[in-house]
Amino acid sequence: MPNIIEIADLARPELDVYARLTEAQLRNRLEPEKGVFIAESPKVILRALDAGYAPLSFLMERRHIRGQVREIIDRCGEIPVYTGDRTVLESLTGYQLTRGVLCAMRRPQLPSVERLCEEARRVAVLEGIVDSTNIGAIFRSAAALNIDAVLLTPTCCDPLNRRAVRVSMGTVFQVPWTRIGDTPADWPHPGIERLQRLGYRTAAMALSDTAVSIEDPQLAAEPRLAIVLGTEGDGLSPRTIAGCDYTVCIPMSHGVDSLNVAAASAVAFWQLRPR
Repeated sequence: MPNIIEIADLARPELDVYARLTEAQLRNRLEPEKGVFIAESPKVILRALDAGYAPLSFLMERRHIRGQVREIIDRCGEIPVYTGDRTVLESLTGYQLTRGVLCAMRRPQLPSVERLCEEARRVAVLEGIVDSTNIGAIFRSAAALNIDAVLLTPTCCDPLNRRAVRVSMGTVFQVPWTRIGDTPADWPHPGIERLQRLGYRTAAMALSDTAVSIEDPQLAAEPRLAIVLGTEGDGLSPRTIAGCDYTVCIPMSHGVDSLNVAAASAVAFWQLRPR
């Protein structure tokens, strides 16, 4: 049976995860085994549960308890379900809940790059991408277009950021991911060499006079390819581009020099799929 708790005191410490902890505090980097993230909306929560993520508590509008999320609540046993009307929840969180429900979940322990890439043919490497919307959109494209894994450099936005999870529509739970390195000094070197030792050819998506077209059939013919995408402003660093096996560009027209990184990722993932 669910443990329904009507919110009478907005200051109760059990509600801190929904109202008073920053994203960094939720990650709890000093004690990763205690880290938490917030999943928002029934569809996203269901995808997290299906992927094996452990729920800790719910926050939802009272009207949903016997409505659209009843099946989810029943699936989660006796974890706390904190509830109130919409105005109470908005006072607590400071924003309107998407579809009226949040779920605090335990962060997973990330696998090693080697384990994640053991059987992967196509991986995306995200360098320094800090916008949570872009991260979420890239994961959604990765899931839709059969990218086997996503690797994030140490300076990338957290994929379990609440907004990134929501924009991804929960696909962040479906595409295996991990970080390639623990500190900024781990990328691009020795990170690129690490990928090459695993048998990957590396393709830097960047504007360059020497870049090959993304339509070059040799790229899709590579047995294992790591597609490296750069930050929203400056793109990939010169050291990254120099260290990769290929520099690859998407042909543009009408004087447009490049696409947003999320849009470019979708084009790259489709065009560079293995043949």
